[in-house]
Amino acid sequence: MSQSCDIPGTTVPRDRFPLPDSDLATESGATEERLVLAGGCFWCVEALYQAVEGVKAVTSGYAGGSAETANYKAVCTGNTDHAEAVEVRYDPSVTSFGELLRLFFSVAHDPTQLNRQGHDTGPQYRSAIFYESEAQEVIARAYIHKLDGAGVFRAPIVTSLEPLTGFYPAEDYHQDFAARNPHQPYVMAVAGPKLDKLRDHFGDRMKSDHQDED
Repeated sequence: MSQSCDIPGTTVPRDRFPLPDSDLATESGATEERLVLAGGCFWCVEALYQAVEGVKAVTSGYAGGSAETANYKAVCTGNTDHAEAVEVRYDPSVTSFGELLRLFFSVAHDPTQLNRQGHDTGPQYRSAIFYESEAQEVIARAYIHKLDGAGVFRAPIVTSLEPLTGFYPAEDYHQDFAARNPHQPYVMAVAGPKLDKLRDHFGDRMKSDHQDED
């Protein structure tokens, strides 16, 4: 694999994409932590994190708005405060908050696109980290500052940091969508390349049952 700068809009290759300078401290004996992220269509962000070693479960859903508007029909209007988001539950003895953030910025989406990802437009497709502790906020904010300061992206990062006031699982038909519909055109066009990049550049962070998939 070439070591050239192969992330559109960045100045570094994925293989050398920096980690945060600090990571989330985990209580001794803890077996599960949670991270809620938004980076465009939740089908494809979900598919990426499901393939990451140490991730125990990923749920597609809505974050940023109220329970009353946490449904696909309402969120698609762009008139709620919700983003399509994923809840990532992970084993902190295998992976970490910082490592999952690195994959978020380097593979999962383009954090320089405001209220859109590719052809998906609207605030429901915004780039966001929904923090549920001061420590998560501090680490994420410092990481964005580091990436911007180092000029890793050729445009400023627009990822918002928002307090997690609630995460609402999406309708059943959205869960495991890419895994259940691997030949659906959107999945092939968007999720497929993300998984290829994860396999090519962060293969050591990938679950063994995903490493050899076409």
